[in-house]
Amino acid sequence: MNYVQIPGGVTAPKGFLAGAAYAGVKNPNKKSEKPDVAVLYSETPCACAACFTKNKFCAAPVLLGREVLKKGKARAIVINSGNANAATGEQGIKDAKAVEEAAEKLLGLGEDEVFVCSTGVIGKRLPFERVIRGVEMSVAGLGRDKGSDAAWAIMTTDTVRKESAYELKLSGGTVRIGAMAKGSGMIHPNMATMLAYVTTDAKAAPADLQKMLSHAVDISFNMTTVDGDTSTNDSIFLLANGASGVEIVTEEDKAALAGLVEHICLDMTKRIASDGEGATHLIEVQAYGLPTEHDARLVAKSIAGSSLFKAAVFGRDANWGRIMAAAGYSGADVDPTNADCFLESSAGKIQVMQGGFGLDFDEGLAKKILSEHDITVIVRFYQGEGEAKAWGCDLTYDYVRINGDYRT
Repeated sequence: MNYVQIPGGVTAPKGFLAGAAYAGVKNPNKKSEKPDVAVLYSETPCACAACFTKNKFCAAPVLLGREVLKKGKARAIVINSGNANAATGEQGIKDAKAVEEAAEKLLGLGEDEVFVCSTGVIGKRLPFERVIRGVEMSVAGLGRDKGSDAAWAIMTTDTVRKESAYELKLSGGTVRIGAMAKGSGMIHPNMATMLAYVTTDAKAAPADLQKMLSHAVDISFNMTTVDGDTSTNDSIFLLANGASGVEIVTEEDKAALAGLVEHICLDMTKRIASDGEGATHLIEVQAYGLPTEHDARLVAKSIAGSSLFKAAVFGRDANWGRIMAAAGYSGADVDPTNADCFLESSAGKIQVMQGGFGLDFDEGLAKKILSEHDITVIVRFYQGEGEAKAWGCDLTYDYVRINGDYRT
C-alpha cells in the first residue's frame, strides 16, 4: 500500500478550492447556520469522469451533466441541497442551465465547464435565483480551507459530513486524492439523493479516469443500499487537474491510482451506509462460494437490502432465516442445502447455520455481537469462486419518522 490518509477532503489535492453559503434554497423564511449551496473549483483545467443514476426519472442536473461530460473536461461543480430539481420538465433544465451559466461567468470560465448538482425535495421548481445568490457568496469566499464547509452544505438528512483524503507515492512523485459525499436516505444506487465528488492533483487522461471510476463505483456505491430506493439525482464525479505535476502514464501508476480511487469510493460508501436515515448499525455482507461473481453480488446486496433482516439487526435478533431467505430470492444460483452463515463484530464471531441447517448457538453472544455498531454477515456456499461484498444499515423507527414529513 503506497498511500496514507491525510487531513481534509476535496480541497486536500493541490489547486482545488471550495466555498459554501446559505441561500434558503428549501425555505427562504427559515434562518439557518447550515450552508445549502457549495462550489468546488479548480484553479487549472481538469480532465473529468462521472457516473450518473440510471433512474429514467432523472433530475435536470443529471441531463446537463451528461452533456458536459462529453467534453471530458471541467473546472467547477455547483451543488445545492434542499431541492432536487427533478420532475420539473423543460423549466428545470432551463433553471439548472441558468445556474451553470451564472457560475461560469462568476468564475471566468467558458461554456460547459461547470457541472451542476442538486439534492432534496423532488417535484418543486428550483429557486435558481436564490441558488445563484448562494453561488455568488460561495465564489467570494473560495479557499482551500473551505472543503469541510462544502461537505456540510451538500447534506440533507445526513447527520455527519462525509469527507476524506489520501496521499499516494507514484513513480513520478506524490499525488493527493480527496473526496466528499452526501447520502442518508433514498440510497440504492444504480449508477452507473447520493452525490459524491473525488478530486486529485494527478494528471490523467479522461478515458483512464472513467475506467477507474466506473470500476470503483461498481464495487462500492452500486453495492450499497439503505432503503431500496434509487435516487433521481445519483451522481459521482472525478476531477484531475494535474497540479502536482505528476502524470499517470505507466500501467503500474494507473493501477495504483485506480486502487486508491477504489479505496476512497469504498470509504465514502461505508460512511453513507453507516449514516443511513435513522440507522444505528453499519452492516457489511460478505458472500462467498457462488458460481459467479454476479451471483455473489446478487446475494450480498439482497441480504443487505432485506427490510426484515435490517429490522432484526435493529432489534439485536440473530434471525438467520431472514438472511437466507434474502439469499434465496436474490435471483442468484444458490444451493440452500449446502450453505453456512456467520455473524461477526468486534464482540466476537458466531456460526448460526451450517450445511443449510440452523445450529444451537449462544443467543447471548449473538445479541452482544449485534449490539456493536459495525456488523458483518458472512454467507458461504460451496458452488464456485464467486464472491462479493455489500453494505447497508439497520431499519429503525426513526427512518419512518424522518420520511413521514420529508417535504416539510
